[in-house]
Amino acid sequence: MPEGHTVHRLARTFAELFAGQVLAVSSPQGRFTAGATLLDGSRLVASRAWGKQLFLGFADASARPGPGGAPDDDLRWLRVHLGLYGAWTFAGDGSSAVVHAIGAPRKRIGERDSIPAGPLESLAPQGEEAWTPPPPRGAVRVRLVGDHAVADLTGPTACEVVSADEVRAVEARLGPDPIRDDPAPAGGPDRFVAAVRRSRTSVGQLLMNQDVVAGVGNIYRAEVLFRAGLDPLTAGRDVPAETLRGIWDDLVVLMRDGAATGAIVTTRPQDRLPDDGTHPGAPARTGTVRQNTDGSAGSVPADQAFYVYHRDGLPCRVCGTPVLMKELAGRKLYWCPTCQR
Repeated sequence: MPEGHTVHRLARTFAELFAGQVLAVSSPQGRFTAGATLLDGSRLVASRAWGKQLFLGFADASARPGPGGAPDDDLRWLRVHLGLYGAWTFAGDGSSAVVHAIGAPRKRIGERDSIPAGPLESLAPQGEEAWTPPPPRGAVRVRLVGDHAVADLTGPTACEVVSADEVRAVEARLGPDPIRDDPAPAGGPDRFVAAVRRSRTSVGQLLMNQDVVAGVGNIYRAEVLFRAGLDPLTAGRDVPAETLRGIWDDLVVLMRDGAATGAIVTTRPQDRLPDDGTHPGAPARTGTVRQNTDGSAGSVPADQAFYVYHRDGLPCRVCGTPVLMKELAGRKLYWCPTCQR
């Protein structure tokens, strides 16, 4: 399932490609025909994320784009939750760089949030004024076509048109989002600390609860607990408030960096030894998690980016103890039994 930084990148991508434009909205698959009809011919005026929820705000075509346009209460909102298999695929006419895909299915490209495909996918010969979007590929739930780009959504867990009141209700149920600058009404770090401290549930499980903290997924959960030196099986009520505030502050830094770069990197420079047998006692490793920045100049290689995630059986980068893995509430949990006590 894409982590919260991916959804924030999606919100930014929609703003860059479609903000202020009147969009053609359709449902090639046919499962979102009624919703697409409500949005077709509307102007995209808002794009925002809260945790793993994406909200796209549409106004009447006559509404003024940009500041001073339609207020939130007058908008129709497209709410999307990608879930395990959802993905947005983009293409453009060559007038600007277009990322190929964000939130692609795990079974196809693992945890990365983008498929590098050159600077863009060109849909028409250079110099032509008009362009025709390519035909939909796969079961496209909803298609958005703008002046210079197209976006196709496949496989989401949730895709619906909602009111502003319904958007606020969803956001009110979610915990604070470390990436957002405006944590209200979720309460920011104070609400996060209070939610963990009043629960007997393990802190490792609580970090995956979107009502406790929005946007944290399996990678950030494992890595931030390692960086805090905290046993993931510790009951939430037994974790000191100071430790939890440190975890929140760390999530703010790590997740905002992920939103900015498109890759999750949690290791400190001095701990970045590759998992290729050069680390004492480490076997050669294949099938590492792929990142959006793989191959980019200056990026941290995927096999050096994490402390414990997907490193079960390998020596801890800090102490050399083999990293452990177990199932916790249906998800794989990774931790070092020596560094996290």
